[in-house]
Amino acid sequence: MKVNGQLHRLSLDVRTTVLDTLRERLGLTGTKKGCDHGQCGACTVLADGQRVLSCLTLAAAAEGKEITTIEGIAGPVGALHPMQQAFIDHDAFQCGYCTPGQIMSAIGCVREGQAGSEPAIKESMSGNLCRCAAYPKIVAAIRQASGEMRGS
Repeated sequence: MKVNGQLHRLSLDVRTTVLDTLRERLGLTGTKKGCDHGQCGACTVLADGQRVLSCLTLAAAAEGKEITTIEGIAGPVGALHPMQQAFIDHDAFQCGYCTPGQIMSAIGCVREGQAGSEPAIKESMSGNLCRCAAYPKIVAAIRQASGEMRGS
């Protein structure tokens, strides 16, 4: 499994999910286990640039794909990804539990061309729940980062 640019050779039970592999085998705990049923989005990662719910994706299905987690989006020397910076700039989190999944989904939203308007962003992000209700700030952060991501 290739995660954040690094190849990992793993021997896993066929029922092991990407989420459990990331957290338990690779020590990448930024991806959160929320509902473990694919309903909250806290476990969102990118597989070959596409958003996936890692709690529902078997590790075997991820073989040969590039998995990107929240730990893998910062730039060289720890420079924040534009989406991370926008979340900070807009205070788009409270407790922070959903934030890694929100950020990964937001990156997918922009890459998929779904960040052109507030309604489009809300629809695209509807699979990511925030119990603290930071939604207006999340939308504002995505709008900011969208422009910066297109420019890079």
